[in-house]
Amino acid sequence: MNSPIPGVDVPDARGRVGLDRTGRELTGNPGVVIRDVELIASAWHVLRRTTYDYRRRDGSWTREQRETYDRGDGATILLYDPLRRTVLLTRQFRFPVYANGHRDGMLIETAAGLLDDQDPASAIRREATEELGVTVGELEHVFDAYMSPGSVTERLHFYAAPYSADSRTGDGGGLADEGEDIEAVELAFEEALDWIDDGRIADAKTIMLLQWAALRGPFRAHEQD
Repeated sequence: MNSPIPGVDVPDARGRVGLDRTGRELTGNPGVVIRDVELIASAWHVLRRTTYDYRRRDGSWTREQRETYDRGDGATILLYDPLRRTVLLTRQFRFPVYANGHRDGMLIETAAGLLDDQDPASAIRREATEELGVTVGELEHVFDAYMSPGSVTERLHFYAAPYSADSRTGDGGGLADEGEDIEAVELAFEEALDWIDDGRIADAKTIMLLQWAALRGPFRAHEQD
């Protein structure tokens, strides 16, 4: 008799079962037929291996396998002061980038976090308060994007909102009990763009929001008459 598998037959460390069921019900693409889903790991987020048949453009079928990392969806926000032309970002240690060649792993980013069963707008308001001590008022949804579609399922919801001295109502810094140690970094908008050019800002979501702000957002150049 096979032993029960945590996360499949019995609860894992986070009380979850049936983690091998995700994806089996997909029917939106008739050229993809799901054959099997295996749970590879679920120590925190979930790693699965899915076997499926795929119909190529020439009509032939192939059997393929892909591993997907499921950490849930997230949200991020660019906080900007339109009067002083500044943006408020975070600096924190990110081990994965440190392990992949970043000088010290201290990454400068827009505030962000997982949804954790909240709607995206509520989640990003929470993160802005926790990480930067900002109470967000008016909130603009910018776009949604899949950040690493070859292996990670996450869809990220992008937002922007103004801030001022009055909206900085807390200390920020993140949640210490979750291992967060987050520094607020306020930059002139033009300086932030320069930091993209010289590599001091190397985070994709942050680059996307800064470029949106320059092209279509609060710091876009007005057309001359």
